[in-house]
Amino acid sequence: MSEALHVHHGEAITHESHHDEHHGHHQETFISKYVFSMDHKTIGKQFLITGIIWAIIGGLFSVLFRLQLGYPDQSFPILETFFGHWAKGGQIQPEFYYGLVTMHGTVLVFFVLTAGLSGTFANLLIPLQIGARDMASPFLNMLSYWFFFLASIVMLSSIFIHTGPASGGWTMYPPLSALRQAGEGQRLGTDLWLISMALFIVSSLLGGLNYISTILNMRTKGMSMTRMPLTIWAMFFTAVLGVLSFPVLLSGAILLLFDRNLGTSFYLSDIVINGEILPNEGGSAILYQHLFWFLGHPEVYIILLPAMGMVSEILSVNSRKPIFGYMAMLGSLFAICILAFLVWAHHMFVTGLNPFLGSVFVLLTLLIAVPSAIKVFNWLTTLWRGNIRFTPASLFAIGFVSLFISGGLTGIFLGNSTIDIHLHDTMFVVAHFHIVMGVASFFGMFAGVYHWFPKMFGRYLNNTLGYIHFWVTMVGSYLIFWPMHYQGLAGIPRRYLDKKGWSSFNQFGDLDKMITVVSIIVFAVQLMFVFNFFYSIFKGRKVTTTNPWGANTLEWTTPIRPGHGNWEGEIPEVHRWPYDYGKDGREFIPQTEPVGENESKH
Repeated sequence: MSEALHVHHGEAITHESHHDEHHGHHQETFISKYVFSMDHKTIGKQFLITGIIWAIIGGLFSVLFRLQLGYPDQSFPILETFFGHWAKGGQIQPEFYYGLVTMHGTVLVFFVLTAGLSGTFANLLIPLQIGARDMASPFLNMLSYWFFFLASIVMLSSIFIHTGPASGGWTMYPPLSALRQAGEGQRLGTDLWLISMALFIVSSLLGGLNYISTILNMRTKGMSMTRMPLTIWAMFFTAVLGVLSFPVLLSGAILLLFDRNLGTSFYLSDIVINGEILPNEGGSAILYQHLFWFLGHPEVYIILLPAMGMVSEILSVNSRKPIFGYMAMLGSLFAICILAFLVWAHHMFVTGLNPFLGSVFVLLTLLIAVPSAIKVFNWLTTLWRGNIRFTPASLFAIGFVSLFISGGLTGIFLGNSTIDIHLHDTMFVVAHFHIVMGVASFFGMFAGVYHWFPKMFGRYLNNTLGYIHFWVTMVGSYLIFWPMHYQGLAGIPRRYLDKKGWSSFNQFGDLDKMITVVSIIVFAVQLMFVFNFFYSIFKGRKVTTTNPWGANTLEWTTPIRPGHGNWEGEIPEVHRWPYDYGKDGREFIPQTEPVGENESKH
């Protein structure tokens, strides 16, 4: 049926019967409509709701280990009730602490900020904003969600097994992760982690190939590449990054499974464990780091680029001004995409990397500040003298810009190998990437949810709860992560569960308590957002107009609750770029409106 949906070289091909046929087919049963759906909008919602569940789990892990860091001497009997021998006497055991840190990082980086962010908004927005009935292959699209769901189940099951979840850090470096005898967290939990990641990568590749082919082949008449919203460009570059880099991590994970289970020596050599000399020879643990970070650094931008695209769109709509420097924004997205592949070894300055080679990676790393600065400049100039509407979505978008600036500045420290050698694996690194990648991307995701919720569910989120959510999260994020920079400068290592033994680190006890209290408050506010989200799906204020924000892009030309196929009649034709705000005395001019004879050219 998807053949009827194709659009070639800008010419829309529509079949009158196809829409009714789809409707008849998709209202058969609850299962075909909501579970094994091939409608891109439903699949987007599936990714979002699965991502929200994972975000609660991953956030809860961080609250648990923050309790240990803030109050290392106190016992919390409730922990023993829930975790049994992992929290003997109400205190988190060292092995389990490392397992919590590992699962927190894995879940939030891959399952929430990669699948939850890209999976949701690429699925929802690509067909709607380029004028397509659905994805190039709705079936593969459905499979991409179910592979992600399967990966989730495997990862979740590893938390409940007797030996506990994987505990090798979210990067899973060998030799620790390659040796079953190294500890309980290196047994079945690590195998499940690797299998789950392999399934997750299959999901990402299916999704990414679908997004690329849809954007290249299925744009409506008049929708040239330079008339696409920046959101779609960002999703396109994200998909390209994923398709090129995820297979490298897949090979890294499979070789690690071989080392663990088949006696190979890709990563192992000259190892003695508990007095036993292992027979492995010729492998290199550094090889795994190269394979991991060749995905791991593009991964940062796989997470950030969709947020950047959505922030560009939301800032333009809510400041009632055209986006400043559309082509410069495109160029900077492209430059980030290229440079993302050339900087992976800046994670490896302390591995004995040749200093000359290190200097090359320093240069390339600092170069990435240029396109990032162009984006920041353009966001700020879009806001400058704009008629800004402070909706929850626009506040989160502005918050994203703030976090991206402050988190990015600390990257300049870490990009210099001489400074990084001192700061590597300290709390400074934790602070830097949580602000610039973790929290900033969450802000982009929240902005997207508040902005496109009316399109997803035909209702609005509660604004008052939205404002509380923004301010507490914004202030809380800086209170949690900014002080960690000072801990890192003092040399406090990350992933240590108890620092009492070091007299030089004792002075930070009260600061750790404060960070723990704030993180509990911020987590509670995220639960309030989750309540707002699920309550508003059923009881929120109903949307009464097809274009509630006065936006120009095509998704607001569909019915309030679009069916499978998106548009009831013909797909609209595009005549202009998506950012004609405040032009020729008009507040906004939709993309579908022909350019007038006397109209000033953009």
